[in-house]
Order: sequence, then C-alpha cells, then structure tokens
Amino acid sequence: DEVGVISPKQVPVNDRALEPGEVGYLCASIKEVAHARVGDTITSVANEASNALPGYQEATPMVYAGLFPTDQGQYNDLREALEKLQLNDAALSFEVENSPAMGFGFRCGFLGLLHSEIVQERLEREYNLDLITTAPTVVYEVMNAKGETVVVDNPADMPPPDRRREVREPYVRVDLFTPEDYVGTLMELNQDRRGEFITMEYLGTGAGGGRTKLSYEVPLGEVVCDYFDAVKSRSKGYASMEYTMTGYRKNNLVRLDVKINGEEADPLSCIVHKDKAYAVGRDLVDRLKELIPRQQFPVPIQATIGAKSVASARIPAMRKDVLAKCYGGDISRKKKLLKKQAEGKKRMKAIGRVDVPQEAFMAILNKKEN
Repeated sequence: DEVGVISPKQVPVNDRALEPGEVGYLCASIKEVAHARVGDTITSVANEASNALPGYQEATPMVYAGLFPTDQGQYNDLREALEKLQLNDAALSFEVENSPAMGFGFRCGFLGLLHSEIVQERLEREYNLDLITTAPTVVYEVMNAKGETVVVDNPADMPPPDRRREVREPYVRVDLFTPEDYVGTLMELNQDRRGEFITMEYLGTGAGGGRTKLSYEVPLGEVVCDYFDAVKSRSKGYASMEYTMTGYRKNNLVRLDVKINGEEADPLSCIVHKDKAYAVGRDLVDRLKELIPRQQFPVPIQATIGAKSVASARIPAMRKDVLAKCYGGDISRKKKLLKKQAEGKKRMKAIGRVDVPQEAFMAILNKKEN
C-alpha cells in the first residue's frame, strides 16, 4: 500500500525506489504479525516476481516444549509476547495447545535446547510472565502401517503399536572437552544415555592439566533434558560440549502413558526406549503417589505401554472409623457397618473422579525437576 523512508519521520516515496543506505518501511495491509515472515520476498502487484529470491531456507525446529502460564489470566499476554519475539526470531514457532491439567498454552518449536532456554528467559524477564515449561521432546519419524512416514513432535500424536511399522529418532554427534580426571565418569554418562563411542583424542597439557576430547553419537532425546547439567555435575564444571545433527536411526521406542484411576493423563505421556520404560514409569508413578492427595476411595496409578502395565502404585483411601460409636454389643452390628462402608467406597470409586491438583502436574512436568 505504501513505501517510504524514515528520516526520522515516515516519508512516503511511492514515486521512486528505495536507494542504498536508506532506512525504509513498508505497509502491505498485513492483518496478523504471523503473516510477516523473515525471508519473504516482497514484490510489486504490477510487476510480480516469478520466483522467490534464493538463499533463504526456513528454519526447522528440532526441539518442542509446552509453555503454559501459571495464571491462566496471562494467556493473552503470553500470546502477544510470543508474537513479538517471533518478529526478530524466525526460528521460533508456536501453536495453541490445550491441556486438561495445565489449561491453555502453546506448543513451541525451537532449534535446540539453548534456544528454548533463551526464549523462556526472555519471556519471563522482558514480559514479566510466570511460566511452566514441559519437558522438551524431539521430532520423531514414524512409518505407519501404510508405509507412509509421518512426523511426530508430541507423544500424544504417536500412533499405537498396531498402526506403525517403525520409529526413527534423531541422533547427534556430541564432542566433550574435559580434563583427564573426568574421562571415566563422562564415558559412563554417555553409556547410560545410549551413546555410541566414536573416538577419544588427547589435546595435550595446559595450565589445568591434560585435556581430552570425547566424541559420541547420542540420541537427541537423551541430550535435550538434563544432559548438559549432568556433564557439568560430573566434571565439577570443567567440561564443555558441542553437538551437531547426524541423522535419524530406527530404534525400539514406545509411548509410555500414565493412568490415574483408569484415566490417561496426557501431559505425562512420553516417548522412551523400551529398555528404559520400567525405570521411567516407576519414577513417574512413585512421584505421583507422593503428590496426589488422598481421596475417599483408593486411587490406582499405572504406567502403561499400550494395554500392558509396567509400573503401578496405589494411594490408599481415607478411612473414617465407623465403629467409634459401637461400645461393645453384637459383632454382627460391627460387620454390618463395615460392609456398608466398603460398599459405599466401591460405589464412589466407580463414579468418582480424581482431580489432580495443578501443582502436582507442575512438579512432574517442570523440566528443571526431571
């Protein structure tokens, strides 16, 4: 609609082209901020360009995480903040996500773990938002029963086992630079994270002693959660790391679901290697048992893979002493009261609903506590 220069006021110059060195502006009746993408080619209606200018490739997110405001009243503020960040960060992508446990939020895509931490830090500092961030997930390639490859970035979208042929996960080459004293413990860490050893190179001695470069190929899903923190912890802060994508590999991955009183808790679903499913499921179940308040009826908690339970726990019911007023008397009276109480709890369990407090989900989902 209008082209002009800033000098410092906005001066329209529709009768000529912008010249080198000028700071220009453009008005093109853009209704939404999301429609102004970095890398778009601007052309004239009267003389349209046949092709977009070469040299720009849209960034592909590799790590996804959910951002939810702790106060649902800040939902619109979070949307506006993400839109503003997206103006100068073309690699950031987001879409609305609705969780029964966390409320409304956004599923955000990032280039990597550092990118996600920077975005969250800016949202909290620059826009005064109080956020809860779910554990980050990566992009998986799933071949369905028809032989088609689909991209899955949310565990809830993972097809059931009978509808998929294979699952491929991204791998990265991790280069660790560490003093010699911590080589053993870092090699143990990579083995625990399903890493494959590539090479070890001695870099010579320095002021702090000899340094070594360790190279491993590790699944990206094992890196994005707490890998960097574990490296720093095991090396007492002396080790550093860098990683690059190497491609996708087929692996024995499964979707681990959590059921609370028979109902699936979608925010707690995750994609894990089958060999680690029991350990991850047991950890989730035990933590939920401590966080969920007791009900009037027993509450079973299960970690399942499909129809198979891999870990379970039970929150006992709160029990009222119905025999408190029975001082002596016939034993049949006491049995009748206990039977009536048991029937009531059984009926309550059949129709009862467990309202899991948001604080419990926050404690489980917050990546800093995983």
